[in-house]
Amino acid sequence: MVGPLRPRFVLFGSSIVQLSFSNGGWGAILADVYSRKADIILRGYYGWNSRRAVDVLDQVFPKDDATQPSLVIVYFGGNDSMGPHSSGLGPHVPLSEYVENMKKIANHLKSLPGATRIIFLSCPPVDEDRVNRGTSGIFSELVRTNELCKNYSEACIKMCLELDVKVVDLFTAFQQKENWMTDCFTDGIHLSEEGSKIVVAEILKVLKEAEWKPSLHWKSMPTEFAEDSPYDLVAADGKTTLNPSEWTFHREIQWD
Repeated sequence: MVGPLRPRFVLFGSSIVQLSFSNGGWGAILADVYSRKADIILRGYYGWNSRRAVDVLDQVFPKDDATQPSLVIVYFGGNDSMGPHSSGLGPHVPLSEYVENMKKIANHLKSLPGATRIIFLSCPPVDEDRVNRGTSGIFSELVRTNELCKNYSEACIKMCLELDVKVVDLFTAFQQKENWMTDCFTDGIHLSEEGSKIVVAEILKVLKEAEWKPSLHWKSMPTEFAEDSPYDLVAADGKTTLNPSEWTFHREIQWD
């Protein structure tokens, strides 16, 4: 344990979560936005589907843990939505089972002691041409289509509305950007820096609009060790100091 104890935001999901600290990823951006406010904790697992997520819920989110997360952001669906392999192997999960698995994840998180808040991310689209070109003979019968992504995204959103869980519609959000297929992905599936910026903007929008008490929007949360100090940099008047604890000028985007 490292103190002081901050609110913990857990990112739980498949490769889009595991890789979220790479290539200017959305996890890294959130860690910057919430520096001195909350700890961003990564629980991402490359290639996983909702089936595997359900299997480890008690290990990743034990109900008897003394300190529960303040927020969990969940993403599964991209691997579930892949077409089934003729061998029966692979990550595909039928749509009805995917919905039930996501319900199990949501209900488990809701049952944690305290007031853990939840945001689900729906399945984003893919660049089908780049996916099909990029397999290079490594994968067998790799089926990823935007029709499948849309079906799983819509099912996730519908389930969240039924359970009163906040959800980000990534399938729609990505397609609002011009040239999204070329700009939002590193390989047609995983997110580029531009794709990650969309994810961050949508998450922050949910956090700002949510009527949660206390608010988990970064501008509403206290900054750690934010008091003025004579050890801060001296101002131009030579008599006072400048408190840098809330400075954000280093950011390319001034997030709302």
